Amino acid sequence: MVGRIEFLFDFGSPTTFLAHRRLAGVVQRTGAIVEYVPVLLGGLFKATGNASPAAVPAKGRWMNIDMARFAERHGVLLRQNPHFPINTIQLMRIATGLVGHPDFARYVDVVFDAMWVHERNMGDPAEVRAVLAGFDADALLELAADPEVKERLRATTDSAVARGVFGAPTFFVGDAMYFGQDRLDWVEEAVS
Repeated sequence: MVGRIEFLFDFGSPTTFLAHRRLAGVVQRTGAIVEYVPVLLGGLFKATGNASPAAVPAKGRWMNIDMARFAERHGVLLRQNPHFPINTIQLMRIATGLVGHPDFARYVDVVFDAMWVHERNMGDPAEVRAVLAGFDADALLELAADPEVKERLRATTDSAVARGVFGAPTFFVGDAMYFGQDRLDWVEEAVS
């Protein structure tokens, strides 16, 4: 039986970017199927009383060092975005609207790279439009404004909170929850 990984993500998290980049290796080694589940990190934080590690200066400095170590170890190019933190609600709504669409994976790659490789200000509408130039940008922006898409993102975020999720990246293998890109080895063991 092929293992299945639920990957709850938000583009605004650099550790989620690292997990995204590392998941391809997990799939290659295990044959697992990964289901990307867009959630709104700000909504998770609000519902659970959590906050970004960057909100604690000493922890934020340590996290930057730790992420650089993981990126180097796994051969992932990661740059600290000078525009961080970025409100990702529009980006996450688009992702939600694209779930199941052939452009979903490419959209996820393009947006993650814009944020954490190319250091683009994805909170600026002109930058978003420029990054989405390889897509039908108008259609994607319409998705972000669609009331059904907005409700779906709210619902997936609320469902995540009900399952105990408090941040991103979070993974589920069956009912077992794993938080953080540094737990990806455990996720891989669970689907092997």
